[in-house]
Order: sequence, then C-alpha cells, then structure tokens
Amino acid sequence: MVRGVEIKTPAQLDAMRRAGHLVGETLELLREAVAPGITTAELDSLAEQHIRDGGGIPSFKGYAQPPFPASICASVNDEVVHGIPGARVLVDGDVISIDCGAIVDGWHGDAAISVAVGAVRPEVGALMEVTEAALWAGIVAGRLGGRVGDISAAVEARVRAAGDYGILEGFTGHGIGTRMHQPPDVPNTGRPGRGQKIVRGLALAIEPMVTLGSPYGVELDDEWTIATSDGSWSAHYEHTVTWTPDGPWVLTALDGGQARLAELGVLCGGR
Repeated sequence: MVRGVEIKTPAQLDAMRRAGHLVGETLELLREAVAPGITTAELDSLAEQHIRDGGGIPSFKGYAQPPFPASICASVNDEVVHGIPGARVLVDGDVISIDCGAIVDGWHGDAAISVAVGAVRPEVGALMEVTEAALWAGIVAGRLGGRVGDISAAVEARVRAAGDYGILEGFTGHGIGTRMHQPPDVPNTGRPGRGQKIVRGLALAIEPMVTLGSPYGVELDDEWTIATSDGSWSAHYEHTVTWTPDGPWVLTALDGGQARLAELGVLCGGR
C-alpha cells in the first residue's frame, strides 16, 4: 500500500484481468441485446446470469446504502449514472449507459458503455463519440511515473476541444482492486502533474460522464439515479486500466485495449 492506495502484484493483476474480461464479455452481450422493446430489467437479468455463469459475483447488487437492487446501472437519456433497472421499455432514439461490475476470486472489474437504441439524433451520436474518445485520451495520458492529474487533464481537454459539453461535477473515476471503490479519485477535470503518482500495480477505473448541457446532476427519488439538472442527455464510458513499462493494459477490454490503442499509436502493455 502507498498512502492508502492498493498496489497489486503481477499475479493479482492477472486475477483482476479475469474479473475485467468477464465484465467486458457481459457488456458486449448487453450491447447486442439493446433494441427497441427491451426493458432495462431484462438487460439486468441477462447481465446477472452471465456474470454468475462466468464464476463471478455482481459487484453492484446490494452495494452501499440504500442497497443497490440490481447487477447493472441502466441510465437512459438524461440519466447520467446509477440508474436502477426496471420496467422501462427502451424506444428508438434512446441512449442507454450500462455500467457493470463483477467480482472474481475477490477482485473487481468495472466498466461502462453507452449504447444507441436504434437511430439517435446526430448530436447524441456526437456526444457518445466525444465521451468515448475522452476515455481513451485519459488512458493514453497515463504512464508509469506520471500522475493521475495527467489523466484528468487529458479527459477534460478532449471534451472541451469538441464543443460546449458539460462534464458532470461531483463524480469521478476511482481506484479499484479488492474493493470496487478505493483511493485515489480520478477526476474528469484537472491539471497535469497533480495527484497520485502512477506506479506499477496501480489500477484505476477511468469514467468520463458528459452531457449535452449542464454539468450539474440531481439525485432522483430512488436515492440512486443521477440525472442532469436541465434534462439534457448524457453519455458515460468506463474502463479499468493498469500500466506496465510497455504501456496501458485495459483490463475490461476483451483485447486488453490493443485495437484502440494501436489506432492511437500506443502499445498495449498487457495481453
């Protein structure tokens, strides 16, 4: 441990990779399942079954107070994060953020995707592209010997360069390992050279949350769902990442991040 930050051995990172791979598989299953007419509860059921069949335990179910009642967060349109799955039926033109976590042998993986339901408005498609690009900008900005602030600054710069988007305030990425949420926080705004040093064995969940309008969120009556204060739509992407001397290793990407990193001219540090 370094200043309360959990540092993993190579074997422990391999264990985290197993959890991350299961999360990645689950999200791809849900991506394919998203279509007009499906309910968010049906997506949750698919996710829980796949996680348990894969030898994992859903990280989210029963988490915190009040206990989160589902295995995924399903946040639709103006709901940014922490949406509770239920009877809501997805319709053409919606966008849904699906956040998923799994525990395998005591280690956590955590990732999120945003998925278009049928054909979305052009500005919503652009929002999704910007948010995902900001995630990968943050991943690439991280390196051994660098600082968490390098990631934060890269995420913010990518979003700001794309237009007048809101970056949700009060919510951040986080360290991850034997607990889903642990130090350090990984803000989506910031200055380079600040914050926790990135060392070998550190694992972080990086997760930009971006809106078409206000950067402020409000908690709904269910005590979990965070929606935009102005009703503007949002997108959310997340990966669990570690860094090696060869580069980033995206533990929740099925290919370890190789394809997207290659597009960005960066070597993948894992397998």
